[in-house]
Amino acid sequence: MRITVFGANGPTGRLLTDQALAAGHQVAAVTRQPESFPLHHDRLEVVGADVLDPVAVDAVVAEREAVLSTLGVPAGKEPITTYSHGMANIVAAMQRHRVRRLAVVSSTGVDPHQYSEGGFLFNRVLLPYVTRVLGKTLYDDMRRMETLIGASDLEWTIVRPSGLYDRLEITDYTLVQGHADGRFTSRADLAASMLALLDDDRYLHTTVGVITSTDNPTLFQWIRGQALTKS
Repeated sequence: MRITVFGANGPTGRLLTDQALAAGHQVAAVTRQPESFPLHHDRLEVVGADVLDPVAVDAVVAEREAVLSTLGVPAGKEPITTYSHGMANIVAAMQRHRVRRLAVVSSTGVDPHQYSEGGFLFNRVLLPYVTRVLGKTLYDDMRRMETLIGASDLEWTIVRPSGLYDRLEITDYTLVQGHADGRFTSRADLAASMLALLDDDRYLHTTVGVITSTDNPTLFQWIRGQALTKS
C-alpha cells in the first residue's frame, strides 16, 4: 500500500515508518527536518514539508492510498493550532485526491477517565494537572482536530494512547473502541496498532483506545522517562 506518514520524525513516527516498510508498504515520511531522518529504504521517500503548508501537504497526499498521522508538539501555555490546522490541510488534500483511509494519533487526555489501577496520586493529582493545566492548550487543539476529522466523509479512525513510553518489542496490546482502562502505551504498540488499522474495517468512523498491558513502567519510571524523551 502507498501510505503517507505525517509526524514521521517523532519517536512514534519513526517506529511506524520502520514497521510499515517491514510490512512491505511504500512510505512517504513527512518531516520538517528531512536531513535528520534516520531511516533509509528503497520503498521510502523522505519529504521535507510542513503540515501547516497546504500546498506541500497536497503534493505528498496525491496518489496515496492511506494517510497516517503521528503529529506531536510540546505542551505549553501558548495557544496550539498545529493539530487542527495541520489536520484541516490533510483532510482537504485527501478529499481533493480521493484518498479515503485516515488513522490519526490523539490522546486519552482529550477525554480523561480515572483508571482502575491508577490510585489516588495518578487519578486525583497527576491526571487533572496534566490534562487541565500543563497540557490544556494541547488537548484543546486535539479536540478541535478530532471534531474536524469526525465531520469529514473520510474513512477515519482516531487512536487515543495512554501515557507513552519506549520499548523495542511489540506486545499483545489491547485495542478497544472508546476508552481503554490502562495508564500506559508503548510507542511500538501504538505504531503497530495504527498499521493494523489499514487492514481492519471494524473501527471506521470511531475512536479507539490502545494500551500496553504487560511489563509497563512504574509511575516514577514513566515520569522520569518523560523528562528525557520528547513526545
